[in-house]
Amino acid sequence: MRTHHCGKLNKDHLNEEVIICGWIHRRRDHGGVIFLDVRDTTGIVQVVINPENEQAFKVADEIRSEFVIKAKGVVEGRPEDSQNEQLTTGEIEIKSSSIELLNTADTPAFPLNQSSDVGEDVRLKNRTLDLRRPEMQKNLRLKSKLTKAIRDYLEGDNYVDIETPILTKATPEGARDYLVPSRTSPGNFFALPQSPQLFKQMLMISGFDRYYQIARCFRDEDLRADRQPEFSQVDIEASFVEEADIMKTAEEMIASAFKTVMDTDLGNVPQIKWHDAMEKYGCDKPDLRNPLKLVELSEIFKTEEFKVFSDPANDKNSRIAALVVPEGEKIGRGQIDRYTDYVKEFGAKGLAYIKVEGNDHNGLSSPILKYLSEDCLKDILKNLDVKKGDLIFFGAGKGKVVNDYMSRLIAKLGEDLQLIQEGFSACWVTDFPMFEEASDGTLTSLHHPFTSPVETNIDELGKLDPLNINSKAYDMVINGIEIGGGSIRIHRKDMQEKVFDLLGLSEDEAQQKFGFFLRTLTSGCPPHGGIAFGLDRLAMLMVGADSIRDVIAFPKTQSAVCLLTEAPGSVKDESLDELHISRKED
Repeated sequence: MRTHHCGKLNKDHLNEEVIICGWIHRRRDHGGVIFLDVRDTTGIVQVVINPENEQAFKVADEIRSEFVIKAKGVVEGRPEDSQNEQLTTGEIEIKSSSIELLNTADTPAFPLNQSSDVGEDVRLKNRTLDLRRPEMQKNLRLKSKLTKAIRDYLEGDNYVDIETPILTKATPEGARDYLVPSRTSPGNFFALPQSPQLFKQMLMISGFDRYYQIARCFRDEDLRADRQPEFSQVDIEASFVEEADIMKTAEEMIASAFKTVMDTDLGNVPQIKWHDAMEKYGCDKPDLRNPLKLVELSEIFKTEEFKVFSDPANDKNSRIAALVVPEGEKIGRGQIDRYTDYVKEFGAKGLAYIKVEGNDHNGLSSPILKYLSEDCLKDILKNLDVKKGDLIFFGAGKGKVVNDYMSRLIAKLGEDLQLIQEGFSACWVTDFPMFEEASDGTLTSLHHPFTSPVETNIDELGKLDPLNINSKAYDMVINGIEIGGGSIRIHRKDMQEKVFDLLGLSEDEAQQKFGFFLRTLTSGCPPHGGIAFGLDRLAMLMVGADSIRDVIAFPKTQSAVCLLTEAPGSVKDESLDELHISRKED
C-alpha cells in the first residue's frame, strides 16, 4: 500500500515518486494551497496540495485531524525559509498527485499536534488516541528494545525460556490473589500467579539448570505509581549457585541492557547491607544520587532530660536520626514549617531542627537549645560533619516511623534543593532480615517464605530470635526504585517446614497450601536461587516517566479499572450459575 514511511524520507529521495500512509497530524490552508502534516509511527512529513490538482485538492479540503489517508506524490526540496529543523523530514516535502481518504475520524478528545495538559483519566479512556502520541510510541518501542536486550543476554548465557501456568493454585505471597472460579470443579478456584515462584523452583528440581521468562504477574493490592494489578516480570532462576553468582548475572544483564538501550554505562554497583541502608537512608531503596544521609545520635541523648529525645534514645525499638542539610540557611522558617507538616503525614509528631550559624556550639540557633545540655550540643557537632550555614533536622521516635518519614524528607529535600545528580545510580541491598513483625504481632516473611536463611543448622535456627535471623536475599535499586529482588532458595524439606513453623503455619496448613511443593523437595532438589526484575519499572526509569502506566499499553487506573474497556464489568446470572456462584445482596 505504501512505498515509504513518513519519517524516513529525506533529501536522498528528491525527485522520487513515493506513496505514504498515515494520520493527519495537522492541516493548514495558506492562500489556496493546502499543507498536510502526515504522521505514521516513524515521524511526520509535509504533503503539499495545489488547487490545480482538483482530485487531491477536493479530498484535502475535507480532511481533518486524525483522518487516515494514502498520498502519492514527488519528493521536492523545501525553500530555505520554510524548512523545519524540528523534523527529520524538515528539508523536504511531498508534492501530491493524488490523495485517497482511507478513513474519517471523530473530533479527537484531545489534540495530538500540540502540548496540552490532558487529565490522565481522559488519556486512559481514549488510550488508542493517546498511544499515537510520539512520547507513547517512543516509550513502548524502548520497552520492546529493552525486552529484546534482556532476552539476548539470557539466551547467550544458556538460560532457557519456559512458560509457567497462569491458572494455578492460590498460595500466599504477600498480596491478595486474583481468583478465577472453576466451572468443572464447582466451588473451587484457580488463582492468577503473583509470580512464578514455586514453578521456577520446581523447574530447577526438574533439572533445567537455568530458566527465564518474561512473566505476567497479578496482584490484587493497593496501587501506586509503580504498581499495577497486572505487570511484566523478568523472572530468572539457576541451580548450583550462591548469592554472588546470581547477582553477577543480574548486574551484567542490567548493565548490558542500559548500554544497548540507552548507550549508558551503569558504572560501579556497590553493595549495601540492609541494616546499614536503614541507618543511613531510612529505607532499603536508597537513591545514591542524593548526597543526604542520616546519622544515628541516640547514644548522646540517653542522659538528657529532654524526654522528646531521651525516651526514644533509651528504647531499643526507637532511634534518633540527624539529617544535615548543606547550606540549609537558605531554608526559611516558613519552609521548615511546611517540611514539618509534610513529615506529620507519615507519622512524625514534629520535626526538631538546629541552624548552624557559627563554628562551635555557641553559634547554634533553635527553639530546642534551651532543653539540651552544653555537653550534648558539643557531642552533636562532634558526631556530625557540619559547617557554618548548615541546617540539622532531627527525627525521634519508633524506628520504623522515623525511618519512613526521614527517608521521605531526604527525597523531598533532594528534589527541592536540586541536590540529586543526573543519570542513573544503582546499588545492591543485601543481608535482609528473614522476618518482620506484622501489626498484629505475628511474623511475616520480608521477601517470601521460600527464601533461605543464612543459618543452615535447623537446631541453631530454632534458638535464635526470629527477628534476628538474616536471609540470603538481595535487591537491586536504581535511583531509589527497587527494580529487582531475589534470593537463594530453601532446597531442603526440613528447612522449609521449619520456616513455615516459624511463620506460624501448622503442619496441616503447610500441607494444604504447599504439600505439592514439599513433596518435590524430597526428589533431589539442588541448591538454587534467582531474581525477578520489574520490566515495567525498568522501562519507566529509562524513559524518565513518573508512572509505569506510561510504559504499559493498556494500564489500569489506581482503582484497578480499565477506562477504555470499562473493565471490570458485570456478567449475566446464567454465567454465574454455570460457575455455581451467587451474588451477595447489599
